[in-house]
Amino acid sequence: MNFGMNYTMLWLALLVVFVVIELVTMGLTTIWFAGGALVATILAVAGAPLWSQIVLFVVVTVILLFFTRPIAVKYFNKDRAKTNVEGMIGKQAIVISEIDNLQGIGQVNVGGQEWSARSVQPEVTIPIGAVVVVREVQGVKLMVEERKEEN
Repeated sequence: MNFGMNYTMLWLALLVVFVVIELVTMGLTTIWFAGGALVATILAVAGAPLWSQIVLFVVVTVILLFFTRPIAVKYFNKDRAKTNVEGMIGKQAIVISEIDNLQGIGQVNVGGQEWSARSVQPEVTIPIGAVVVVREVQGVKLMVEERKEEN
């Protein structure tokens, strides 16, 4: 009986380690292993053979990882605010220095910050004062296109 209890303590220790790592990192990575360790702990307490504990640990972990992680990531990241550069995409900017891809020049002002900018259309020159929309970020340059007037 003592031999089986050693496995119970092992699974409990792994469960605690996985939960602590998850609490520290909040990466939605080790929590799935904690689920597998919980099932293995229950099997160990019930006296199931070690091989079945290991198999169910792996199976439960894989099932949780592949079937619930995408849902959890979507749920936990829905209120996540875009930060830094990724928050620029879709914003409007004002051209403060003519954008000419051929000459490799151009600057825009977005929310009080100056950025180097290039046109998403290689042959298009965008004049000073034009309102543009940020479509993507390449390195430290914003890729923009002129805002289309809606009637």
